Parts: sequence; C-alpha cells; structure tokens
Amino acid sequence: MVLVDSHCHLDSLDLTDYGNSLSLALKAAEQVDVKHFLCVGLDLESFPSMYALVKDRDNVSVSVGVHPLHVDKKEHEDEAAQSEVLQGNTLDVDLLSSFARRSKVVAVGETGLDYFYSPDNKVLQQAMLSQHVQVAREVSKPIIVHSRGAKQDTLAILNAEHAREVGGVLHCFTEDLDMAKQAIELGFYISFSGIVTFKNATSLKDVVRQLPLENMLIETDSPYLAPVPHRGQPNQPKHVVHVAECIAEIKQVALEEVVEATTRNFEDLFSVTVARD
Repeated sequence: MVLVDSHCHLDSLDLTDYGNSLSLALKAAEQVDVKHFLCVGLDLESFPSMYALVKDRDNVSVSVGVHPLHVDKKEHEDEAAQSEVLQGNTLDVDLLSSFARRSKVVAVGETGLDYFYSPDNKVLQQAMLSQHVQVAREVSKPIIVHSRGAKQDTLAILNAEHAREVGGVLHCFTEDLDMAKQAIELGFYISFSGIVTFKNATSLKDVVRQLPLENMLIETDSPYLAPVPHRGQPNQPKHVVHVAECIAEIKQVALEEVVEATTRNFEDLFSVTVARD
C-alpha cells in the first residue's frame, strides 16, 4: 500500500518534533506508507528557496504558482483601481513560465479565487487565475486550483481559458457536488483534505459518497487543516492516511481500494511514477 500526499507545503512545516529535520518528517510519513509528496508553491518569491529544499528528493514533486491570498495585498476601493494595478504586471508571467519548465515541476499553481477571505480584489484574482491557466497550457502541465466562495467565477475562467487542455485538480475541496461534476467534465480531479474528517462536514461527506474514486485525490495541505484525530495541531504529511481512512469509511470500501485509486490518479494527472518499494 502506497499513499501520496498530493498537496502539502513542506517548506512551511512545523518540524519541532523532528529536530527541525524535514528528512525525519518525511521518514515518519514513509513509515505509515506515505511514499510521495507534492510540495506546492504559494508565491514566486519563496519558490527558489522551497525548490532548493526539495530538489534532490526523488519522492518529492513540485508545483509553482501564486496563491490567491498572496495576490496584491493592498486594498483597492473599486474595480477601476484594481484594473490600474493589472497594467503594472502584477504577475511576472515570464518568471512563472520559467520556473514551471523545470523538470521537477509537475504542475502550475496553487492559484485560484478566494472570495471568502479576500473579496476586495476579485478582479486581480481573476486576472491572475487566467494567466496561470495560460502558462499551464504553454508548458503543458496541469493546474492546481484553490476555490472558496467563488464557484461560478472559477468554473467560468477555467472554461474560458480552455483549462481542459491540461486538466488539473480542485484542491482542498469544500464546494458542492455540482461544482465537482462540472470540474470533472473539464478533466479535473477533486482533492479532499482533513476537512472531510471533521464532524460538521456533512455536506462534504455527501460529495465524497457520490463521486467515484476514479476522480479523487487525497491531501493534507499541511501544515494546515490537520484531520481528526489531530485537529487543532500542526498538520503533517503522514496524516494523509486519516483522509484515506475517512473516505473508505464514507464509501464503505476497503482502505486499500481508496489508496490504490488515489495514487493511480495522482500518477495519471501529474505524469509521475510513484515508487512502490
């Protein structure tokens, strides 16, 4: 049995329990059969240091992008002001493209729209999501999308920018079944995090119940969103097993079936071969 943590931020982990050693943290994950990790970029400024941290690890793949909550942190009173900022090349597309062409980089993102935490710069977020999809198509790599409170705009941009040409994943999914189905029609996978283990996540559990395993990925989004029974603690890649166990329970299938499907889906989407020894 080989699990994959399809979305984590290894450069942000709390390594206190591992003597500040990422190697020991990954070894702890490997001891519970988590054998591969996708380290996801949050902005272009931190990408070089993140890449340097993991570039020599065969069991770590990388993505590069700008998270919607990292999009121009200045507040803008209206859309006209935001449009002016767009003229100043908010996203360095050439740099993103250059980073995305590295062989260890398997995806573009994380990018997306977050209207829950950052509703005041929607125009900027939308423009940058479009640019990320354009770069993903340019380099022929899938895209990792964050969407919160922005269902219609997220789907509209993915359609308008022809994201189906490269596919991708809606990571840390918390939206409804309709959005999941529309994303799947675009060639996207739906990735579930520790949120699905939360007692009050009844609607999300219903989504899991109704989606086939062939469309799913699992993740930790560590160091955030630790699953039950570790909720409230710093999250770790090793905890992805709890997400798999929860999905198996919801769907009333064997844990091995969930693990096999999600690992195969990861390999198919990101063109990565996961070592199984």
